[in-house]
Amino acid sequence: MNRSKLRIPTPAGHTETLVNDPQEDRRGLIFVGHPHPLHGGSMDNKVVQTVAQAAYARGWVAVRPNFRGVGASDGHYDGGIGEAADMLAVIEFVAGHYPDLPLHLAGFSFGAYVQHRVAQSLAAQSLTLIGPAVTLYDFGPAPCASHVIHGELDDIVPLAAVRDCTALREIPLTVVPQANHFFDRKLKELRLAVEAAWPS
Repeated sequence: MNRSKLRIPTPAGHTETLVNDPQEDRRGLIFVGHPHPLHGGSMDNKVVQTVAQAAYARGWVAVRPNFRGVGASDGHYDGGIGEAADMLAVIEFVAGHYPDLPLHLAGFSFGAYVQHRVAQSLAAQSLTLIGPAVTLYDFGPAPCASHVIHGELDDIVPLAAVRDCTALREIPLTVVPQANHFFDRKLKELRLAVEAAWPS
């Protein structure tokens, strides 16, 4: 495995980014957004790592940036707007090295909101929103090939609110039984749900 940590030029300055590259038989390229920067969210979040590991296992190059002000990333929290601009810059930079790979997006909680914004500006083959913070941020019309995964017992973003949002926008929803917002003790079930949501 080729594991590289980069500082990529973005509107915030430079964004710390971890790239896990299977090198052989690459089948895709995925960018994963982490939860809220002001509440301990980072590229090392266990949900984000679970998604990246699942992607890597299927032959995808897995890319995890730290949002503004997290780790070695420059800048300050910007409510998702600046974070989306930085993510687009990271995608442009990294995708330039893998021009023929299908592009996928995924995000957890606040990161789901960021990736939803990013998906309005580019064509991705899939968008996986995990525990999307629909009660805290305005999720507009869904890009095609979206899929939401949510914990049945989410104590931060109620499942009922997510059901209403996905039904309104006709987005497929997978509910992970007995899982809270952070999928404590349910990471295996989360991984299976993510893998099932992705295109083959």
